[in-house]
Amino acid sequence: MLQWVSGPTESGLVNMIITDDLVETFFKCPTKCFLRSCGEAGTENAYAAWVRTKNDVFRIEGTKRLVAEVAPDKCAIGTQPMGSLKPAQWHLGIDFAIQSQNLQCSCHAVEQIPSAGRGRTAQFVPIRFVFRNKLNRDDKLLLAFDARVLSEVLRREVGLGKIMHGENYATLKVKTSAVASEVRKLTDKIGTLLARPSPPDLVLNRHCAECEFQNRCRPKAIEKDDLSLLSGMTEKERTNFNSKGIFTVTQLSHTFRPRRRPQGLRDKRERYHHSLKALAIREKKIHIVGSPEVKIEGTPVYMDVEGLPDRDFYYLIGIRFKTGDSVVHHSLWADSPSDEGSIWWEFLSKLIEVENPVLIHYGSFETVFLNRMRQRYGAPPSASRAAKALESPINLLSVIFGQIYFPTYSNGLKEIAGWLGFKWSDQDASGAQSIRWRDTWEQTKMSLTSLAKEKLITYNLEDCDALELITRAVAQAGRQDIRASSQAPQSLEVVVADNLDSKVSLWPRFRSAIDGFETINKAARWNYQRDTIYIRSDAKLKRAKRKGMSRAKRSIRVSKVVVCDPLRVCPRCQRKATQTFRRITKCLHDLRFSKAGVTGWVVKYQFQVFWSPVCRAFSPWPKEFSDRTTYGRNLAAFSIFEIIELCVSQRSATQALNSVSQCSYSRLNQLAQIIVCNRSLRHKYHRFGFVQRIPPHGHRGLNVAAGPKVKVSDEMDTLLHVAPRVLKRLSR
Repeated sequence: MLQWVSGPTESGLVNMIITDDLVETFFKCPTKCFLRSCGEAGTENAYAAWVRTKNDVFRIEGTKRLVAEVAPDKCAIGTQPMGSLKPAQWHLGIDFAIQSQNLQCSCHAVEQIPSAGRGRTAQFVPIRFVFRNKLNRDDKLLLAFDARVLSEVLRREVGLGKIMHGENYATLKVKTSAVASEVRKLTDKIGTLLARPSPPDLVLNRHCAECEFQNRCRPKAIEKDDLSLLSGMTEKERTNFNSKGIFTVTQLSHTFRPRRRPQGLRDKRERYHHSLKALAIREKKIHIVGSPEVKIEGTPVYMDVEGLPDRDFYYLIGIRFKTGDSVVHHSLWADSPSDEGSIWWEFLSKLIEVENPVLIHYGSFETVFLNRMRQRYGAPPSASRAAKALESPINLLSVIFGQIYFPTYSNGLKEIAGWLGFKWSDQDASGAQSIRWRDTWEQTKMSLTSLAKEKLITYNLEDCDALELITRAVAQAGRQDIRASSQAPQSLEVVVADNLDSKVSLWPRFRSAIDGFETINKAARWNYQRDTIYIRSDAKLKRAKRKGMSRAKRSIRVSKVVVCDPLRVCPRCQRKATQTFRRITKCLHDLRFSKAGVTGWVVKYQFQVFWSPVCRAFSPWPKEFSDRTTYGRNLAAFSIFEIIELCVSQRSATQALNSVSQCSYSRLNQLAQIIVCNRSLRHKYHRFGFVQRIPPHGHRGLNVAAGPKVKVSDEMDTLLHVAPRVLKRLSR
């Protein structure tokens, strides 16, 4: 294997080598990534082993295709040391082991594109092999990780990569430079994870079904009663519950409160309640909300379909229905995609034979199947029984969701049917395992001893049987009398959530074996009753509470104090002052610009005013107080620049001012007052064509007109030069 090593390993990261295998596992589960880095071995999973085998076989075949397109003397396949190879001596490298500091990857292949001309360097393109037809974002991020390590080793930019994937070995070009920043953040997260002495918090996800550490993680999650056991709960919802101090399913079950729905929403469907699901698990009883019902007006036909989502190919249709006292099963098998249309029309012909058929399936997989088959191969005649059955199939999962809460951690077919007592002949049967069985049959379909097809047909028919069992349970739970039915598999205990007493779901009453503790616990509520409950109705308590509350005054730090000399004459009429009034103290709120950024600036002015009999007016304030406003010109210039030049809303401009100044501008009209009171800046903007109209009061609709960018004032000139640096600092 060819090896490139660049640079010494950073201190503190000697034992934290981030490989492409760890990056791939981090996408699926951070806990799995940590366990892999520690060298912990898990229980072998048949599906995971099959995926690794498929990747290895696809990689070998893809490598042969690349090598066949390159001259033998221009291909380096891991037999020579990299130090002895010059860039001009090879065009294709296979099995590159590259390490740069604490990053290491095993490139499947690297293609070297010669330089286009003198002065230009050759391009290096990493190549990855993926056996799947459909790629996801994780595949592109893995390729970008290879490109990052390769670029650090070569000390040049690697902005392009290729992925060969699918049955036809299609090539997809990926611009790795577009996701380089995301890869950098990803490696930082992995480095932080590997530096921890203990594994991260255990969180179950969808990858657990095909993970070799499933037998390790799930028992721990059940022992902890972790919220991640509820598969329908998203990460955001789980984080929200954790912020409220709810970490277990039992704790969540105590938070359910039956609520009366408004009159206008009673006909609409109730939203899904995780707390009610937790309550059903704790009580081990079925809970229902509203009036769920399954309308089956005809002969129920239970349908289950097996397919390969990666190839959009459906190869097995299983149906089950009753004819008199007997049960009929049909398994329609397709050897190849060319037989898909034939099993579709055979399926329609079986429906026509049933009297008034009603299709029942579980989940959206069959819904997509029915729509695609009609688009690919056509629909039956509109007046036929099959057409009527296809028009209104019943998705049993949509009936259960949000209305019927089984005491299971998920609403999966196998988990609910397993709780009802159904057992599959193969305990490892699942959708993922069916994909592996189908691939095994395709590899050995010429052999008469292959059991993969029999496993798939049995698994499909058992799913139809489980679907019928769940349908009967749903029909029994949806009845108003909530009594056992002779058709039900067993007598189910059902609880109507709307009839629950709200006090039942509260925390139980405190009881203690020590005398006096119950009295102390009861007395702990007295202050709450006096300060919160009684104060709402008693006017005297309200006044007493109001007097006892003291509002903390916010102190403003003064940046500078200016004492103005008293005026001897009036600046307008040049007459001497006839009467001196008291000294006035005012604070001017402004902004101060510098090379490093902008900050709030509060200047305290102390001055005197007197009455002029000739002008019949008081002597003016210092010139810094334009129109006697307490907002400075830099502050007004900043506001005008934000709203007019950058077209920023007044709300956003107010937030920007609050982040840099000491004052708290909580109202939008304060910002409008800053602009309106500074008439000089506003008139200069209007004169040079920057704005068509500035309203005399706070309004968000400031119209902007095109005009020449000129220097409005010294403050505005300063702002226009400093604004890019200021806005960059504010955006941090």
